[in-house]
Amino acid sequence: MKQIRIAQPTGLDQLTLEDVAEPGQPGPGEIKVRLYASSLNYHDLGVASGNMPAAPGRIPMSDGAGVIDAVGEGVSEFQVGDAVVSCFFPQWQTGPVPVQDFSGTPGDGIDGYARDVVVTPAQWFTHAPKGYSHTEAATLTTAGLTAWRALVVEGGLKAGDTVLTMGTGGVSIFALQLAKSMGARVIATSSSDEKLATLKAMGADEVVNYRTHPEWSEQVQALTQGRGVDQVVEVGGPATLGQSIRACRVGGHISLIGVLTGFDGQIPTGEFMLKQQRLKGIVVGSREHQQAFIAALESTGVKPHIDRAFALADLRDAFEYEISGQHLGKIVVDYTL
Repeated sequence: MKQIRIAQPTGLDQLTLEDVAEPGQPGPGEIKVRLYASSLNYHDLGVASGNMPAAPGRIPMSDGAGVIDAVGEGVSEFQVGDAVVSCFFPQWQTGPVPVQDFSGTPGDGIDGYARDVVVTPAQWFTHAPKGYSHTEAATLTTAGLTAWRALVVEGGLKAGDTVLTMGTGGVSIFALQLAKSMGARVIATSSSDEKLATLKAMGADEVVNYRTHPEWSEQVQALTQGRGVDQVVEVGGPATLGQSIRACRVGGHISLIGVLTGFDGQIPTGEFMLKQQRLKGIVVGSREHQQAFIAALESTGVKPHIDRAFALADLRDAFEYEISGQHLGKIVVDYTL
């Protein structure tokens, strides 16, 4: 089978395609999955580029979708032929958050899914949504589940709420689609008028160009008649969090899920306190969250927006395309190409 490892020293030019022996049959409680797709996330780029240190020779990619080839003794949840999708935190099955690092995350602390076949404990995967292709399912593990947890699990989204999304990355597009499917109003931002037009076509009710309007929170306030939005899906980090606080209503919810502008910065704590808002750090979700998310996708019919597909052998090109910022939605890796 084929797989990609990150040779040393790390860096995109160290992504090495290998031919290796296929793993054997699954043991008790395990499944053997033939993988057909993965998708790119900011976290995967960090590992592959060396900005997020990983062990020498790590197999990258946290997202994996495919079909079960074999099941081990005692596995009753899955059958041979089932379409499945991986979990970002295999050790977080249900309940309160038990993790504070990526030591157990595939593609970071342990080997990931840039390979044709894996044998893992059965609970490391869930069923994929019915009617989804493998490339569509591969977008759910990280980006899709993050948007779901931010809006629904932590934010308590309900019909009639107003949601602010930022940019056109995978999480933001999923948030737009999920919010609209649940009856919310969406205000979306981008620095590109062309991308804003696409966001409008995808259902955004209002759009704001943050390059044209550097104080974009003022535009958001005007669009909500001075009330502010109910939820913000905050992907920028320190350079945008202050404006997110200003754009959000009194008692509103801000999901901090990205650090695209850095890891440290100033926060208008006085304004945040007076507005009595909730700020929640979000890093993907549990297996139970993923199962609820998939049930919602099957009910609403929401499908991910895929920008472009690359072959596994072209993973470096895929990351360079991600770095370019040209994409809108998800970049996927299709192992059948």
